[in-house]
Amino acid sequence: MSVAQPEPIRRVPSPATVLELLKPVTWFPPMWAYACGVVSSGASILDNWALAVLGIVLAGPIVCAMSQAANDWCDRHVDAINEPHRPIPSGRMPGRWGLYVAWAWTVLSLVVGWFLPPWGFGATIFAVACAWAYSAEPFRFKRSGWVGPGVVGLCYEGLPWFIGAAVMAGATGVRWEIVLIAGLYAAGAHGIMTLNDFKAIKGDTTQGLRSLPVTLGPERAARLACWVMAVPQLIVLALLIAWGAQISAAVMTLVIALQLLAMRRLLTGPAKHAPWYNGTGVVLYVSGMMASAVALGGMA
Repeated sequence: MSVAQPEPIRRVPSPATVLELLKPVTWFPPMWAYACGVVSSGASILDNWALAVLGIVLAGPIVCAMSQAANDWCDRHVDAINEPHRPIPSGRMPGRWGLYVAWAWTVLSLVVGWFLPPWGFGATIFAVACAWAYSAEPFRFKRSGWVGPGVVGLCYEGLPWFIGAAVMAGATGVRWEIVLIAGLYAAGAHGIMTLNDFKAIKGDTTQGLRSLPVTLGPERAARLACWVMAVPQLIVLALLIAWGAQISAAVMTLVIALQLLAMRRLLTGPAKHAPWYNGTGVVLYVSGMMASAVALGGMA
C-alpha cells in the first residue's frame, strides 16, 4: 500500500509566480502614456526608435513592474484579506522573495534608466522613489486617499508622458502645451485610482488605510472620482478647440460623451460597477490621451 507523500515546500518561486507578482496587466497605462509623450513631441519616431522602445519597456515591464512588487510586499497583510490568492499571501512566493524581486527590479530600473538622456534618468530615479514612498514606511502615501492616488496618477500618466516627450525633443525642450496636457491627464487619473480602491475596501478598513471609498463611502467617492476624471478632459477639449485641432477635438467629444454614459451606470451601484468601469471607461480615457497627443504632435 503506497502512502501519498506531502508536496515539498517550495524555497524558490516559479517564473510564473514572479511574473504574477510583477502584474503585467498594470503595465499598459505608463507604457501608453510614454507613447503619448513620444507622439506629442512631433519628433520623427523612425529617427529615434531606440529611445522610444527603450522608454516604453522601462515604463512598463521594469519600473511599473517594480512598483507592483514593492506594493505587494508592503501590502502583504492587507492582501491576505483582500486578495489571499496573490503570490505572497498564498505562500507561492516564499519567505522574503517578494522583497528580493522588488529590490532586483529597482536596480534594473536604475540601470536601464541610465541609458536614457539626463531628463529620462532623473525621472526614472523620481519614479522609483515615488513607488517605494507610496507603499513603504515611513511615507506610505497610500494611507491617504488624497495623496496616494495623486502620486500614482502622476507616475502612471503625467511623468511617462513628459519623459517620452523630453527624450524625443532633445535640446529643443518640452513645449508648455505638452506639460499642461500631461498634467491634466495625470490629475484626472486620480479618479481612476480612486475607483481602483473599491476592490480593497474591506482590507483597507481593517488595516487603517484611509482610501476615499473608506472615508467618504462608496457613493460619494464614486461621484467625486467622476468629477475628477471629467473636468480635466473637458479642459483638454476646450484647449484643443482653441488651438484649432478640430479632428482631435471631435474625438475627445465622443470619448467624453461615452464616458459620461458609463459614469451614469457606475453611479447606480459604485461598489458593484467600479471594476466594470475600470475596464470600459478607462479605455475611453486613454483613447482621448492619444487623440490629444496626435494634436500636439501636429502643432509641432
